[in-house]
Amino acid sequence: MTTSADRPALRADAERNRERILATARRMFAEHGLDVPMEDVARQASVGVATLYRRFPTREDLIAAVFEAKMTAHADAVTTALTDPDSWHGFCRYLEHVCAMQAEDRGFANALTMTFPTARALEAERDRAYHGLVELISRAKVAGKLRRDFVPEDVVMLLMANAGVIAATDQAAPCTWKRLLAYLIQAFAAPATPPVTVPLPDPPAPTAMYRALLRLRGPRTGTAR
Repeated sequence: MTTSADRPALRADAERNRERILATARRMFAEHGLDVPMEDVARQASVGVATLYRRFPTREDLIAAVFEAKMTAHADAVTTALTDPDSWHGFCRYLEHVCAMQAEDRGFANALTMTFPTARALEAERDRAYHGLVELISRAKVAGKLRRDFVPEDVVMLLMANAGVIAATDQAAPCTWKRLLAYLIQAFAAPATPPVTVPLPDPPAPTAMYRALLRLRGPRTGTAR
């Protein structure tokens, strides 16, 4: 029979299970992306599948809980960029920061471009980041440094492209994203300003890119004809 004295211990045990699930999912999403089976997360966290689903009824619930803190860090990066007296410098540093966050965590690379309607805290941080980014873009345009036709959706496009490059090259040529970003920053500059001379990181080795291409193609079946 369960007594009142037992209940706090049960609550503490449930909280430990939740934190263990989150820590495990955070590690697995970072290493393998968001398609990790929920059953694998439960097994690695040493909890039953039923326990995992009791805490997080859907994959989206788990993803949202895992990345809420990182979404706050993303919003903070925009806020920091807004404090830079040079709006163009702040804009470029923000892009570098968020792309680096994607590169460090394969799961976040995708979660950043997803929406979670029921995760109010996470979506509030996303909204904070978005409104700050709109202001940052406006300031860089007023300063005459950012091209006039640039829109916030172009940042989303950049993040989608960066996520794809990271997924394709993370093992064979993990710094490729830096070269992509340097090229894009040059393209974002206002045409009337002096040419933007963003130093290009060294290109990946041809053999590394070849390995990345082979990984994209996946295993081949059948025989060549």
